[in-house]
Amino acid sequence: MSDASTRPQPFPSAQGRQKGYDRAAVDAFLAEARGTFERGGGAALDARSVREVAFPLTRGGYDVAAVDAALGRIEDAFAARERERAIAVSGADAWVQGAREDAQVILNRLSRPKRERFDRVGVFAYGYAPDEVDLVADRLTRYFESGETVTVDQVRGAAFRTVRRGYREEQVDALLDAVVGVMLAVR
Repeated sequence: MSDASTRPQPFPSAQGRQKGYDRAAVDAFLAEARGTFERGGGAALDARSVREVAFPLTRGGYDVAAVDAALGRIEDAFAARERERAIAVSGADAWVQGAREDAQVILNRLSRPKRERFDRVGVFAYGYAPDEVDLVADRLTRYFESGETVTVDQVRGAAFRTVRRGYREEQVDALLDAVVGVMLAVR
């Protein structure tokens, strides 16, 4: 019996007919992340790459929610290390100023009128439901302007229905990624 077959799975399997993340892809990424983190970093992998990683969905794959939760913790660890290094090099004031500038760019986008915050997809295409995205955008605006409580996990977990003539998914996802980046920067 090989060592690989006796080693416990790092994540539960997707249940029933649900597809899960491809095991080999997840295992390879986690090995790379662990190696990079233990070596003290490197340009190949950072918090943003962890946030943006995508895995193929397959039958018998790892449970998506369990892997996503682990990726959130890994991203947090990389972000904390990046913050510590940047503060050591440039100082806390420069780090905070950079986070403020990023937050202002986000707030400028969120301050646009409802239903006009993001570009729309074509007439026959589907995008994120503007009303749902705008609800999240309003909450994020209150987070940035008045400190309303919003967690990183809530932003990471934001999900929207798709509708015809919806908002461009890429733009919404990029903004949510930027929000997560700012939130991790100021933790």
